[in-house]
Amino acid sequence: MIKTGLFPGRYIQGPKAIMRVNNEVKRYGGNGFMIATPSICKRVLPNIKSELSQGIELVIEEFKGECCDKEIDRLTQMAKSASVIIGIGGGKTLDTAKAVAYNLQKSIIIVPSLASSDAPCSALSVIYKENGAFDRYLVLPQNPNVVIVDTEIIAKAPARFLAAGMGDALATFFEADSCRQSFSGNMTGDCGPMTSFALAELCLQTLLENGEMALRACESQAATPALEKIVEANTLLSGLGFESGGLGAAHAIHNGFTVLDETHEFFHGEKVAFGTLASLILTDKPRDLIDQIYYFCESVNLPTTLAEIGLKNASDEAIMRVAEASCAEGETIHNEACPICAQAIYAAIKTADAIGRQRKEM
Repeated sequence: MIKTGLFPGRYIQGPKAIMRVNNEVKRYGGNGFMIATPSICKRVLPNIKSELSQGIELVIEEFKGECCDKEIDRLTQMAKSASVIIGIGGGKTLDTAKAVAYNLQKSIIIVPSLASSDAPCSALSVIYKENGAFDRYLVLPQNPNVVIVDTEIIAKAPARFLAAGMGDALATFFEADSCRQSFSGNMTGDCGPMTSFALAELCLQTLLENGEMALRACESQAATPALEKIVEANTLLSGLGFESGGLGAAHAIHNGFTVLDETHEFFHGEKVAFGTLASLILTDKPRDLIDQIYYFCESVNLPTTLAEIGLKNASDEAIMRVAEASCAEGETIHNEACPICAQAIYAAIKTADAIGRQRKEM
């Protein structure tokens, strides 16, 4: 059996790591086109722009807010003369930068301003429609050349983003383990190597051991050892684990939730976290494990009920729409080692919500 793993070329993490952008741009031709989230343009770049651009050409363009074809095309036209693309910001900014680099066949440097998802290290862009609904995955021919994670920047971001990253990372082990059991392919179509499953397991262990302490540190804007571990889990371990291990029900259920407008204001990782809870019901995991994961979600402010992702008053018909979208042809829920149908997903979502509501009443 052929097994394939996917990894970024270089991973750099630590306080003030953003200043390494200059050296990395020089390594890739010295002419950088930076796509930056608006908050980074206002809060971070004005203080470091002169030092960041010493000895290189650097054009900075503000990201307009949605990783959709229209925005990707706009930025692709602007970046044609660059030797390297730099994405700095949240997941959608980074996915857009990766898609632009792909269009232009340029190198890519990724600088996440948040540890809110596992997007930074992956050879994948999640493309949405202009209205925010999930459109498709763009599978890229290679992972980012460089990923630079500045933990001082991340510690100063609202703690909700770090928690959302933990929600995204929470799915990593369970989905990779499902793919291992069912011999399902990862993002290459091949089965993952044992390294990917070990990293996915380490990701889960790191979350459970350090998640609550890291969240408290982030609430205090402090880059502690626990926060450093969670940033690495959210960004590197989860990225390697999902991409080389494979995806399953949690992310498919997230994609299903995007068909309901009420969920669009909630973060990717928040919806993935609830999708993970539903997946534990769907795949008939032991009750003590289910309780452990509910407790973790509660301890780091992740959703455990439909109300917490905007669906308090959702009808049964709306939840069935989510279930049907979750098991559409080609969705990753078909990597699970159990029978899959819309009725089973609907039952898992409703049951996960009922458990979450019951725990809140205890």
